Amino acid sequence: MDIRYSASPNDVKRYTTEELRREFLIENLYEADSVVAVYSHVDRMVTLGCMPVHETVSIDKGIDIWANFGTKYFLERREIGIFNIGGAGSIRVDGKVYELGYKDCLYITMGAKEVLFASADPAHPAKFYMVSAPAHRSYETRLLKLADANKRPTGEMETSNKRTINQFIHPAVLPGSVWNTMPAHTHERRMEIYMYFEVPEHQVVFHMMGQGQETRHIVMQNEQAVISPSWSIHSGAGTSNYTFIWAMGGENQEFDDMDNIPTENLK
Repeated sequence: MDIRYSASPNDVKRYTTEELRREFLIENLYEADSVVAVYSHVDRMVTLGCMPVHETVSIDKGIDIWANFGTKYFLERREIGIFNIGGAGSIRVDGKVYELGYKDCLYITMGAKEVLFASADPAHPAKFYMVSAPAHRSYETRLLKLADANKRPTGEMETSNKRTINQFIHPAVLPGSVWNTMPAHTHERRMEIYMYFEVPEHQVVFHMMGQGQETRHIVMQNEQAVISPSWSIHSGAGTSNYTFIWAMGGENQEFDDMDNIPTENLK
């Protein structure tokens, strides 16, 4: 498992492009019949990818659970949100099977012991994108279809950021412009992980990060993720249309509780 440590904003100012990508970018999330996992010490978030092709794959395949987490199984003290960005697939959670189509989401509560991934068609395998955070109580494991999401229109065409946010794992529940998450902001109480997909071939997304008065950027390809510490802005602009999934971890659930930075103050 790839382990990423926390970085000071003062240190990041001196990073080269290569160092910035090595610390924050997650490039290869999907390998056939494997689980790829990146453990970030920023709020102890874990980003995972699983693409079952010919096998049914366990969530702990290739991960030393005791050495990395000090628990007997992966979700003993964690919860996880899972999106399918590939072909039809299924997830078996402690004997119960959930069928996930494209862009469907499954929330699995803390305490689930067995989590198994499978694809309906090896020629068009499912791609399960996952983010896991530490948890302190159990809730209900729940399948959320795209139609079930809490839809929140926001932005304006005049500022090239008109979009609809689909909220899945959110208390209210349990893409066609240049910019996402603009105007830029930070929130000391939460970190985020962004994953960009549906990025057409030969196109990229410029993900903006860093402190508002000294920004940096990472050029991202399709189905790559990026870690955003609490001190960093997190905005993206694509050379073409794209879709993104983001997850947050931190103390509070007041999701509008953020420190906005006027666009004219960005540097």
